[in-house]
This record gives sequence, C-alpha cells and structure tokens, in this order.
Amino acid sequence: MSPLTIFGLISVSAMMIFYALERRSNWFVLAFAGSCVLASIYGFLQGAWPFGAVEAVWCVIVLRRWWHARSAQ
Repeated sequence: MSPLTIFGLISVSAMMIFYALERRSNWFVLAFAGSCVLASIYGFLQGAWPFGAVEAVWCVIVLRRWWHARSAQ
C-alpha cells in the first residue's frame, strides 16, 4: 500500500467513525468536518477531483450544521 492509499483509508475511516458518533457531541460533528477536509485532500491528490470536490462541499455543509448546533446551545 502506498502512503497516499493509507492516508485515504485513514481519512475515510475517520469520517465513518465521527459520523456514527455525531449525536453524542458537537465535537464529533466538528471532527467529522475535519475528516471531510482530509478526504477531500485525498481525492484531489489521487486525481479523483469529483470526489475531492464533493467532500469539500460536504465539509461546508457539516461546518454549517456544527455552527448552528453550537449557536443553539
């Protein structure tokens, strides 16, 4: 496995874990957004720019959700 593949595996695995834990704390929502950034970087580095772009948009959506949840508290 190349270092890029390992990076992708870690970033996408983190996305899955933090997504599953989102309801426990707003910090997991923020961590999910961070892992979306990592997955986006992986997509662009790999050359799969549609994946990178979708993950970047998903990050913005999650950050907005985190901001609203944080403001509501």
